[in-house]
Amino acid sequence: MELLQTPEFWIGLLKIVWINIILSGDNAVVIALAARSLPPEQQKKAVLFGSGAAVVLRIALTVVAVQLLALPYLQIVGGLLLLWIGTQLLSEDGEGEGEEKQHNSLLSAVRTILVADVVMSLDNVIAVAAAAKGSMLLLVLGLAISIPLVVFGSTLMIRLMERFPVIVTLGAALIGWVGGETIVSDNVMAPLLTHMHWLHTAGPVTGAALVLLVGRWMQKQSSEEMPLT
Repeated sequence: MELLQTPEFWIGLLKIVWINIILSGDNAVVIALAARSLPPEQQKKAVLFGSGAAVVLRIALTVVAVQLLALPYLQIVGGLLLLWIGTQLLSEDGEGEGEEKQHNSLLSAVRTILVADVVMSLDNVIAVAAAAKGSMLLLVLGLAISIPLVVFGSTLMIRLMERFPVIVTLGAALIGWVGGETIVSDNVMAPLLTHMHWLHTAGPVTGAALVLLVGRWMQKQSSEEMPLT
């Protein structure tokens, strides 16, 4: 209890909450994209389950993030995963058939949210860990407080996507941007970046463009294969 009465504790807690507000914008976009095609009730479940489980995973990641980021090729694999997720979310037709299909879609949405959040949070959790200064209580409290913020942001994004479909395209492009950025941030890319600084910009731009091109192509292929009724 004495810890709760120290100004250092509350300053650290505010830092963690603020860091999560800043760094959770792209996570909210992923959650909204993954849940947007579900029925309203399942949208709420996907947002809640996805956000809650993602925060639990983020706490676990914080313990090993520095060691994981040191592994070669890990961020390249993670970036490629994000590019795949972005194209899949953009190409979805959002149609469901019956209760079983909807249930599978809910599980698929939660799985997509978790995979994307793990990849996108690897470097973010280092900032949170630094603010926590080894205090597990601070870490858990800060991330727990951030859950409603992510849930609110995701719910708002879903409503905006329904009203302005162009946001779906922008959201997919954002995932591609982060994917490209993650790839060029890998340790094995460091020697190249020393001599080719333009890769810092080219990587994210290429990732965003790739997601948009491949996603739209897959969307077109899917619509052409659908039987006429």
